[in-house]
Parts: sequence; structure tokens; C-alpha cells
Amino acid sequence: MALSTLTTVATLNPFKPSFTFKPISSSSSSSSSSSSFHKDKEEAKLSMHSTSSTKRQIFDMGIGLLAASMLISSPLDANATRIEYYATVAEPSCELNFARSGLGYCDVAVGSGKEAPLGELINVHYTARFADGIVFDSSYKRARPLTMRIGVGKVIKGLDQGILGGEGVPPMLVGGKRKLQIPPELAYGPEPAGCFSGDCNIPGNATLVYDINFVGIYSGNRK
Repeated sequence: MALSTLTTVATLNPFKPSFTFKPISSSSSSSSSSSSFHKDKEEAKLSMHSTSSTKRQIFDMGIGLLAASMLISSPLDANATRIEYYATVAEPSCELNFARSGLGYCDVAVGSGKEAPLGELINVHYTARFADGIVFDSSYKRARPLTMRIGVGKVIKGLDQGILGGEGVPPMLVGGKRKLQIPPELAYGPEPAGCFSGDCNIPGNATLVYDINFVGIYSGNRK
């Protein structure tokens, strides 16, 4: 009887699937859910970490830009600014000779051109320092030589004598380079100079050292 029943059931199901379904036990379902939960949790952590890292990078970039802007906008040390502004190449040292006036001079390079003409305009490049070597002025930083009239009191006495010559000092020739050590009495004397708004670049009784490069005679001089 039982066999007959089973045969009938088999005949009524001719399209029996070739695979079988296995029931999922409650423990397996719980394990899968737990695994999925942990996976989602790890992905969430990774996402949060990535977002935090990106925010940190943006924050660090902002701090860097702020620091840079503060550095640019902050005032520099006055001496550093002055030296930077007038920075130039120093001429080699040479042994000074001294005129009766107290002017020290020596030729780094003797020129081969004309002598500096009395009362005429000439072009010179120069670097001016204090006795301690600190630069306070330079034509090189301005990228053009200074045009000045020589020998008629338009510049300090030490430059007139040091370039034009006199009292045992030979005149400079075009193309020449000369170092001058100018005592206070041939420079600005006891009074401060180069003053602006109460701030003076040159103190009183200062000894000055000039590196002079006699570039040429100014072409605009009257014939």
C-alpha cells in the first residue's frame, strides 16, 4: 500500500528538479547575519577613516596656507631688510694707501679708459658699507649705475677726491674699480644722514667704505 502511494506521487511530478533545496538552519542564518553585520561595520569604519583623513589633509593644507600668509605679511627685521635690499657682490680686499686728508684708497682693478672729468657727469656703480661691513646702500640692487657730477661738491668730499684724484690720490680711469675708506670728516661729519621720518641710516661720525666701479662718462654731457 505504501509503495503504491509513492509511485502515484512520482507519476504526478514528472518535472522534478535536478537539484535539491536544503533548509537553512537557524544557526547558519544567525552566523551569516553576524558576518554581514561585521562586514558592514568594518566598511563603515573604513569610510569614516577615509573621511577623517580627507578632512585632516584639508585642515593641514589650510594651516600651511595660513602660516605662509602670516610669514609674508609679517614685518622683517630692519637690519635684515636693509641688507637684503642692498645686497650685492663685494669687491676683493686690497691694501689701503692713505692720503694726507685721511682718505684710504686702493685699486682692485685699474681702468683703461679716460680719467674722470672735473665738473662732468659720470656713471658709477657702488656699494657703501659701514666700517663693520654692514651694507647701507648700493646701486647694484637698483640695477642701474648712479649718474653724478664729480669734483664740484655734489657728493661727499671722500668720493670727489677718491674718484677725481688729488693730494696724492691718482684719478680713476673708466673701467676701474677702487675701494675707498672715507673718514667722518670727508663723509657726513658728526651729524646723522640718510634720515627719513626720524630714522637715519647713517649715524654721526661714521667711517664709510665704498666699492666704486667707474662705468663710464655720461653721454649727455654738453660738448
